[in-house]
Amino acid sequence: MSKPDHEVVIVGAGFSGLCVGVQLRRKGVRDFVILDAAPSVGGVWRHNTYPGVAVDIPSATYCYSFEPNPGWTRSFAPGAEVRAYAEHVADKYKLRRHLRLNTKVARADFDETADLWRVRTEHGELTARFVVCAVGPLDQPKNPDIPGLAEFTGKIVHTARWDHDHDLSGQRVAVIGTGASGLQVVPEIAERAAHLDVYQRTPIWVLPKVDFPIPAAVRALFRLAPPVQRLVRFLTTVASEVVMVLGIVHYNKAPFLVRATEAVCRAHLRRQVPDRALRRKLTPRYGFGCKRPSFSNRYFPTFTRDDVELVTDGIERVTATGIVARDGRERPVDTLVLATGFKILELGAMPPFPVTGLGGVELGEHWDRNRYQNYEGLAVPQAPNFWLMNGPYTVTGASWFSIIEAGATHATRCIVEARRRRAGRMVVKQAPHDAFTDDMRRRMKGTILGQPSCASSNSYYFDRHGDSPYVRPQSGLYVWRRARTFDLDDYAYTPKR
Repeated sequence: MSKPDHEVVIVGAGFSGLCVGVQLRRKGVRDFVILDAAPSVGGVWRHNTYPGVAVDIPSATYCYSFEPNPGWTRSFAPGAEVRAYAEHVADKYKLRRHLRLNTKVARADFDETADLWRVRTEHGELTARFVVCAVGPLDQPKNPDIPGLAEFTGKIVHTARWDHDHDLSGQRVAVIGTGASGLQVVPEIAERAAHLDVYQRTPIWVLPKVDFPIPAAVRALFRLAPPVQRLVRFLTTVASEVVMVLGIVHYNKAPFLVRATEAVCRAHLRRQVPDRALRRKLTPRYGFGCKRPSFSNRYFPTFTRDDVELVTDGIERVTATGIVARDGRERPVDTLVLATGFKILELGAMPPFPVTGLGGVELGEHWDRNRYQNYEGLAVPQAPNFWLMNGPYTVTGASWFSIIEAGATHATRCIVEARRRRAGRMVVKQAPHDAFTDDMRRRMKGTILGQPSCASSNSYYFDRHGDSPYVRPQSGLYVWRRARTFDLDDYAYTPKR
């Protein structure tokens, strides 16, 4: 039997990949490498450095449960602090020795004869018994499909690849996109540019942002008395879970929570925008939760400035020097900012590179043809010894970190069990895989995403099949418990050859 170069290859050095590394080391698995195309750790927080970038949930919740961060300086941490936290985790948990940075993965192919994965990178091939793909869904920037974009002669910047050397002072700037990234960057650009046009296809639900500096004395208390910070984390997590799980996942049981949240958002908009016509443009026509909402106290007031225009007519085309809206008017542009998000539920993005499993089945093509499906958000019968973190039916609960920890726990339990059974191959059985997928699709009908009001949301939660496999319609607490208790016999094991 062929001996692989490493027992485990983890693809991605963001918070998902780091978490898998931490849990493997805790279980005594030390023969693993973490590959990443970037020159440093942090994943999406390493790439997204646009002005105003910050977490959009309370900082106390935005960290690993096993590594609370007492150093957050604000209730909604700025992006630079999140990147620093990733570096801290890599150092504290001795992950540097496992890192192979500046190493982009091109594809992964399962060798059925040797029961191992052949992972091809730009620097050559690595083999591994197990592969954990921990590339997050917010990885590949998505450019809009707008006629003429390639002919634009000015500067084009995507929020996920910000050019800090480019000065916006005195320029006419156009921002396309009003999602979570656009909401954060628009107020910052308005302070620098001579004029700003914001092109909105679909408005976003915006909640008031209770953002304040965390006093040094409080940060010191968190360091000296970790249980105090854990209590704060628990409280912010519960509050977020109530909105996410009861209001969105269990919408049919508690529709009043969504209506109450929408009322808070509308009141917030009324307080900040006195002009009724402008408010109408900024008010969503879909239900809260159909697409990702956010928090801000600065976004709405930006549109009341004389040097900012909200354009809702739609874009006809981009010219060499501007944008022509569907009303026929061309607005001149010096710098075009694309706040258009990421490729998520589409071929080439999930998984982020070709993954070929049993019988030559490429996972991305299989899902594209047959709808997204998996077991517990991580495994498929076509790909032995392989787990996809942040895959279909994973997002739920209060924080991305709870999702990450559940996925890492699942994958690590599997790898440890395969070692215990001396298995060369383990693969989820078809029956539990199908049962989980069917259950997710059934439960989804009772969520806000199953309501007709979501049809106009233009949300990345939905794929081309009309499914919404981005979200897992269960509570974060349930997913946390399930990762620790799922039946390991839902997998089939083949002894080493």
